[in-house]
Amino acid sequence: MKELFVIRHAKSSWAEPFQNDFDRPLNDRGKKDAPFMAAELKKKNISIDLLLTSDAKRAAATCHCFYNEFTQAKILIEPKLYQATTKAFYEVVQDLDNQFNSVAIFSHNTGLTDFVNDLCNVHVDIVPTCGIYAVKIAIEDWKEFRKGKKGFWFFDYPKNHLIR
Repeated sequence: MKELFVIRHAKSSWAEPFQNDFDRPLNDRGKKDAPFMAAELKKKNISIDLLLTSDAKRAAATCHCFYNEFTQAKILIEPKLYQATTKAFYEVVQDLDNQFNSVAIFSHNTGLTDFVNDLCNVHVDIVPTCGIYAVKIAIEDWKEFRKGKKGFWFFDYPKNHLIR
């Protein structure tokens, strides 16, 4: 059994309108939401082996906030996760090393929402910033991911916790 957490980066800054999209940092809300959602995930008694992130600044910053809760996890950067299509997500997941049983992927919309909606029968209109869509997959080898039976586990996001 494998576990996959698909996480959209936290809210990013548009303070500099001409800044390259790739280089946009987290804004104040993103800097608050990412550690909060990481702590919420940790409360579920979940263990994560690998934090796999897009190389874009906002995704990597979100990933590092989660690392503060999951310090045993390895962090890897995967450039294919920036502006990834559903096909690219499947390729990245199928190439994961089998030593990792529980993996969190940090990436971007619209590809991220398209990907999670392709996984199982629980669909979402959009994965909001710092949203977490989790599935369990009945496989032993990540290469079997596309065809493996995927079960929806949970969907959580910052506005689901309005009172903090």
